[in-house]
Amino acid sequence: MDDSASPIFSARGLSKTYRMGETEVRALRGVDLDLFAGEFVVLLGASGSGKSTLLNILGGLDHPSGGQLSCRGRQLSEFDDAGLTEFRRREVGFVFQFYNLIPSLTAEENVRLVTDIATQPMAPIEALRLVGLEQRAEHFPAQLSGGEQQRVAIARAIAKRPAIMLCDEPTGALDSKTGVRVLQSLQHIHRETDALVLIITHNAAIAAIADRVLQMSDGRVVSDQRNSAPQPADSVSW
Repeated sequence: MDDSASPIFSARGLSKTYRMGETEVRALRGVDLDLFAGEFVVLLGASGSGKSTLLNILGGLDHPSGGQLSCRGRQLSEFDDAGLTEFRRREVGFVFQFYNLIPSLTAEENVRLVTDIATQPMAPIEALRLVGLEQRAEHFPAQLSGGEQQRVAIARAIAKRPAIMLCDEPTGALDSKTGVRVLQSLQHIHRETDALVLIITHNAAIAAIADRVLQMSDGRVVSDQRNSAPQPADSVSW
């Protein structure tokens, strides 16, 4: 990465406070962060550290309580709900711990749901090829393993050619062998598309595959390190 390049995301003093009755929960406490095109980033943190809150705000799923967040020079922190919806639709691919596939649709049809609303989508079968599932295109979710369903979810996320891939515990519901295959798919997609890929996880072993490793604690980014030699996913064990 060229350090002189403009970041995709730039956060300054980003905060988020949830109010439940008279109780306040400070999920983010002044996050400063730049994320660049082409980076493969792993964000580590224990439950309650703020990592999911940060991902949701970066992805336009939630509004910050304070601070500034820009994406390619646009002030996302000032967008209304309609503006964030359009941002998500055009620029962000999401992968969650649970696959959220529609049981009555085939793998290809699940991917096609996204391509129907995208401006410059790839063909669903091409997206499935990138995750090694083109031969399973006509199978329904119940006919696929958990790892295969997660890879269909990844194909669905990348089919609209997003500049940003945000992955929330993508291996959290999988055994280690299946999780490695999912990580291999994410690494392959990163090489093929040069998207910014951000994976949040509590699993420190996954950090070995990243270009850059961030650590969160108590609503703050407390560590930001680069891997000089990121490892292939099949070298990860946990």
